[in-house]
Amino acid sequence: MSDGLRRVSLERTSKGRMLARNERGSTLAIGMGEDCDFTPVELLLAAIAGCSAIDVDLITGKRSAPEEFAVDAVGVKIRDQLGNRLVELAIDFRVRFPDTDAGRAAEEVLARAITASHDRLCTVSRTVEVGSPVSAGLRGERLAGSDPLPPEPGG
Repeated sequence: MSDGLRRVSLERTSKGRMLARNERGSTLAIGMGEDCDFTPVELLLAAIAGCSAIDVDLITGKRSAPEEFAVDAVGVKIRDQLGNRLVELAIDFRVRFPDTDAGRAAEEVLARAITASHDRLCTVSRTVEVGSPVSAGLRGERLAGSDPLPPEPGG
């Protein structure tokens, strides 16, 4: 993945249900919220939280493993003149380290790690906050947006 291009493919499995597949072969079922599958909105929230959680874990984990590490992600779905979207996006960390010198060292960098992830490290939340056009295409031909679709692998 050194070229920067990231790709996920979706395939319909039944009405309103898709199977996402990454280039490494992992799959994830996506649905409309009528069963236990994640919805696209839930996946967006998980991506925001997951991206920052990994950043923070890598930074603090150099000092100590946590005793507790959880992140909640929330957003309010609205419909207005701009269409359907999420507002008031927020993530909240619950992290506890052991009462040791290493644990205290990790606690000392925790707030800075969360801020660094939010302000510059997390690709997902940075993309959401800064914004990026999303083009739509049909069989490789652009229908909407300003950028063409990336080429197919090997093509």
